Amino acid sequence: MDQLSSIDASFLHLETPETPMHVGSLMLFELPEGYKGDYYEDVKALLGKRLHLSALLNRKLAQMPFELAEPVWIDDDDIELDYHVRTVTLRRPGTIALLEQLVARLHASLLDRSRPLWEMYVIDGLENGLVAFYTKAHHSGVDGKAGVELAKVLYDTSPQMRQVPPPRRKRTSGQYQLGVTELLQAAATNAAQQYRKLAELLPTAAKAFDTAARVVASQRSEKGERSVNLGLAPNTIFNDSITNQRSYSTMSLPLADIKELGRRVGGTVNAIVMAMCSIALHHFLKERGLLPKEPLIAMVPVSLRAEGDTAMNNQVAGVRVDLATDIDDLPARFRAIHASSEAAKAVVKELKPVLGVDIPITGSPWLMTGLASLLGRSNLVSRFPAAGNVLISNVPGPPMTLYMAGAKMVHYFPVSIPYHGSALNITVQSYAGLLEFGLTACRRILSQDESYEMIEHLRTALREIEALPPVDAVAAAGAPTVLVPNEPNKASTKRKPAVANEVASRRDGRANPSTTD
Repeated sequence: MDQLSSIDASFLHLETPETPMHVGSLMLFELPEGYKGDYYEDVKALLGKRLHLSALLNRKLAQMPFELAEPVWIDDDDIELDYHVRTVTLRRPGTIALLEQLVARLHASLLDRSRPLWEMYVIDGLENGLVAFYTKAHHSGVDGKAGVELAKVLYDTSPQMRQVPPPRRKRTSGQYQLGVTELLQAAATNAAQQYRKLAELLPTAAKAFDTAARVVASQRSEKGERSVNLGLAPNTIFNDSITNQRSYSTMSLPLADIKELGRRVGGTVNAIVMAMCSIALHHFLKERGLLPKEPLIAMVPVSLRAEGDTAMNNQVAGVRVDLATDIDDLPARFRAIHASSEAAKAVVKELKPVLGVDIPITGSPWLMTGLASLLGRSNLVSRFPAAGNVLISNVPGPPMTLYMAGAKMVHYFPVSIPYHGSALNITVQSYAGLLEFGLTACRRILSQDESYEMIEHLRTALREIEALPPVDAVAAAGAPTVLVPNEPNKASTKRKPAVANEVASRRDGRANPSTTD
C-alpha cells in the first residue's frame, strides 16, 4: 500500500468529465513478413505474461474515508485483461486521418477508477498495412519519462520476444478492500513521515531559495534589452474553458536533421522545437486577426527525475518560456526564446532540491476537486490573464527501435493533456532517430482541420529556420550569432536538412515504414 504524493494526487483531484487527466501514446507497428496470426491475441498474451513487471499495471486506487487525505495505491489481483486490452478496426479507407480522429475520441473518455488506471487498443484496418497501438494511463501514476521506462518493460529490442520470469504467488489475507482503520493509520503515518522530511529539508530549502534569488537578480536586463523575467500571458483563443471533445494530429521528422540544423544555426534541438512552435502559433493567430501584441508564453514541464530513477510517479516541475511572437525578425526571436528558456532552467536547477517536495494537506481531495469544477463552469480562465498560453513538452524517448509481439515499431507519437486555460498541448518525443510530434487539443477551440493546419504551419516554420544563414557565416560577416553555441558537433559529416526528407505521418496514410531502419 503506497500513498499518492500531493503531486500525483493533484492529477486525480483536478480531473473533471471535461478534463481527463491521462497521458497516452500512439504507435504504428510493421507486422513480420508473411504474418498470418491474430495480432490482438498475440499482444494480449504478451501483456498477460508481463503485467507483473510494472506496478502501474497492477495497482488501483483506494480512497481515504471522507477524503481527508490522499488516496493510496493497492494491489489488484483480479485484473480483467479483456477489459484493459481492446481491439478496434478502422472503417475504410483506413487513412492516418481516420486513425488520428479515432485516437482523439478514445482519449476523450475517462478511465474507470475502480480498476487499474490504464487501457490499450490494438487498431487494425489501416490501408498502409501497419497496425496501430494506442495506450493511455492516468497521469497520477506516470509522467512522461516514467512512461518511457514503462515502454522498456513492455517492448523488446529485437523481433525475438524475451522471456521473463513468471510472477510469484502473493500471500494475502484474502480481504478485497482495506478497512477504515488501516487507511487512516496509513494516512497518519505518511503525513508524519512527510512533515519530518520537510523539517529536515528546511536548511537545504533556505539555501536553495537564496541561490535562486541571486540567479534571478543576475538575470535582470539592461535598459532597452528584453527582460527574461516574464509577466502574465496575454489572453488568446487557447485560454478558455474546454470540453471533453478532442482533436489530434501528428508529425514526424528525422532527429539527425534537426540536430544538424541546430548546429548550423547555433541552437539545440529544444530551441528548434520552441522556435517552430512560436512561428506556427504566430502564423495561425495572425491569419485570423487574433495575434495579441504581447508575446505568447509557453508552459514547459521540466523533469526532476534523477538519472536511473525508474519509479512510476510524477517528478516534474513547470517553467514559463517566452515565445517572442511579438518579434518579427527571426534571428532576434531565436535569441529571445533561447535566453528565456536558459533563464528558466537556471532557476529550476537551483530549486531542484525543494521542487516536488510532498506537502500533505488535510482535505485536499475535496478542496481541489471543488476548485477544478468551479474553474470549468465559471469560465474564469477566459476573463483573467493566464500564466501561459499553450503547453509545450519535449520528452527524450527510446533511442533504439522497439518491437512488440514480433512487430517492429515504426512510429511512437505522444498523446497528452489539454486543460482549462491551455486548450492546446504540443508534445514532442524522440524515438529511434525520429522526432515525433503529437498535438492534442480541445476540438471546440482547435478543430481537427485546424489541428492539421497547425501541423502545416510547423512544417512551414521548419523551412523558415532552414533558410537562416549558418552561424559560421553570420560570425564571419561580423554580425551577432543567432543563438549561443550548441554542444560540440559529434557528427563526422554535415548535410543540409530538408523538409522533403521529413518522415511525416501523412494524412493519406502512405507512411513509410522503412524510415526507422
